[in-house]
Amino acid sequence: MSWIDICDVTDIPLRGARKIKTALGCVALFRTETEEVFAVTDSCPHKNGPLSEGIVHGQSVTCPLHNWVFDLNTGQASAEDAQIETHGVRLEAGRVLLDAGKLRARSAA
Repeated sequence: MSWIDICDVTDIPLRGARKIKTALGCVALFRTETEEVFAVTDSCPHKNGPLSEGIVHGQSVTCPLHNWVFDLNTGQASAEDAQIETHGVRLEAGRVLLDAGKLRARSAA
């Protein structure tokens, strides 16, 4: 994996998100109440709702447009046959690192 230093973990609101723009589309970084960090594509497959504006609860996010709930570990929607793309992310000395390999492999947004 090829890791990119994105931000300090405190730059992501607790139980919230931060959107980062890449050349290949936007990625939403989420920070849970228990200080876990997840990264997913910032677009709901239903109506392209911005997941970075959704509600974070546990290890899930709810789309702000139509209340679809996605597991941040797998990207799977809980009640729909839909899935979002997840990205490798890790914390190192308080910094959020994102796996750039998957971003390079994506088609342009």
